[in-house]
This record gives sequence, C-alpha cells and structure tokens, in this order.
Amino acid sequence: MNLETKLRKAEIEDRHEIWAIIQQSIERRKQDGSTQWQNGYPNMGTVESDIAKGFGYVMTVDGEIAVYAALILNDEPAYSTIEGAWLSDGEFVVVHRVAVDGKFAGQGMVKKLFDHIEDFTKSQGIQSVKVDTNYDNMAMLKILESKGYSYCGEVLLADGMRKAYEKIII
Repeated sequence: MNLETKLRKAEIEDRHEIWAIIQQSIERRKQDGSTQWQNGYPNMGTVESDIAKGFGYVMTVDGEIAVYAALILNDEPAYSTIEGAWLSDGEFVVVHRVAVDGKFAGQGMVKKLFDHIEDFTKSQGIQSVKVDTNYDNMAMLKILESKGYSYCGEVLLADGMRKAYEKIII
C-alpha cells in the first residue's frame, strides 16, 4: 500500500483537528511515563499561535491530517546557549511539537515527516535542521538516530533540559 503523504502549512480551520492530535500525543507520553508535555503545554493557544505565525505544518496521508509539527526558521532563543556544540552556525529549521494522530501511530509517519522537512529545508537553501526532545521520549530519540541526526548537547527550554540534535542538509 503506497499512501500519498504531503507537507503543507496548517490553516486556522485545522486547529481543532490538530489540537485533538496533540491531546492524543500528550496522553501517549503520559502512558509511556514521559514527563514531556504534562504541564499544560502545548495547548490550543500554542496551536493557534503557530498557525498565525506561519509555523504550523501538517503532514497529510491521502488528504487526511496524520502529523502536526511546528517548523520555525532561524529562531529558537533557547538554542543560542547549548551545553555542547551545534554542528553549524548557518541558517536552520527548528522542529517543535511533533504529534501523530493515534490511528497513524507506529506506521513510520514521523520518519516520513522528517523526510518532508529535510526536502523543505533543502528547497529553501537552508543549511540544517535542529530539534530537541525530552530524555524520556524514546520514540523520538530512536527516530532522530535512525534519520542520521547528531547529538549536539543539551538546551534549556521553559520546562527543562532537552537533548539537542542537528542534521546538516546542504
């Protein structure tokens, strides 16, 4: 079965569907014993802000929203200070708030999402992709490793220290 996946900017009309997907992800993290996303963030306001700023993206599978992510160009203040070192200091895409609809979970959708993000990054002439995740988000840690992201150190976000990764695209 060859499903068609596409990455597109999220529209304000998508917000309720995106929020439902994020709520599923929050619950899955809780069930997995993760502390990430267990303090009221992200929330509907986060989704609406992402969309308004042009950061919100959805990956669709045959037209249906399967994955949400925020893609931010060259702007993550927390990344200016890292315990460790980034691979590059050029332009970058930041990936935040990755959430998969439960019915697509376990089907490699986040790996497909990262393929789309890397294609997008390359098409924009941007040097690298940077991402952080919680220490106990084993699924994302495995995905980053499998996609060739390099561990660069730790960054401090509002809700604690995160493992930081980067992949040079061009």
